Amino acid sequence: MPLIVIAEDEFLIADVLTIMLEDAGYEVAAASHGKAALTLVREKRPSLVITDFMMPLMTGLELAQAMRADGELAHIPVMLVSGAQGSIGRAHPDVFDAVLDKPYNEKKLLETVSRLLS
Repeated sequence: MPLIVIAEDEFLIADVLTIMLEDAGYEVAAASHGKAALTLVREKRPSLVITDFMMPLMTGLELAQAMRADGELAHIPVMLVSGAQGSIGRAHPDVFDAVLDKPYNEKKLLETVSRLLS
């Protein structure tokens, strides 16, 4: 079962996303900011990272850039899920493999996850 790391500082959104992904058959580890997510990624080597943009300590962009700069993590797909910063994510196709705008459709999110994991 693929492991997905979620970086999301809004607890309710992280919880809903976790339940959605677990119901779809994925293992999930969640972090409340990018710095904690980077630690999880280094420890657990997930199949995918889903990140918000605006978070304390380290933004989703900084998380993705840190992963791309690390030869052992650079291959892991990163999906940005953001309310207002989707355009910033789309301007960085070198670090984000997919960008979804909040509020997102569950079916679209799961289809994107499946595509990134295949």
